[in-house]
Amino acid sequence: MESHETYMKEALIEAEKGALEGEVPVGALLVSPTGDVIARAHNRPITLNDPTGHAEILVLRQGAAQLENYRLPGHVLYVSLEPCAMCVGAMIQARLSLVVYGAADPKGGAIESVYRMGTDGKLNHRLEAKGGVLAEECRALLQAFFQARR
Repeated sequence: MESHETYMKEALIEAEKGALEGEVPVGALLVSPTGDVIARAHNRPITLNDPTGHAEILVLRQGAAQLENYRLPGHVLYVSLEPCAMCVGAMIQARLSLVVYGAADPKGGAIESVYRMGTDGKLNHRLEAKGGVLAEECRALLQAFFQARR
């Protein structure tokens, strides 16, 4: 499998696409156990008029449809921002093996910042997590987006 940084760079490219559309710049990739990128997306709740239109949810939907299976064991989800509770819940339902994220989200992160869903051993599936991959680049993209909107 390629390095976490390589995949996170691709997630950042997706995040930049979202920023160009006026969406909060969060990008995600779903990577198979063999290292193939099987889905990629960026936030689109505004565009889709869908509160569940987060990048993570969109890649899980694409991956499940492509594989014709709602379970994705062995797969890794890369996302530029620490996932929220909704997205971590979906990752747990999909039985992902690992989530790798860039910037921490001190206001809504559900892996370590606010909640510890999936990693605290309280649920029926344990989700491994690795945070801080290209964190500065991920954080800078978000900060630039919000500064431009003020």
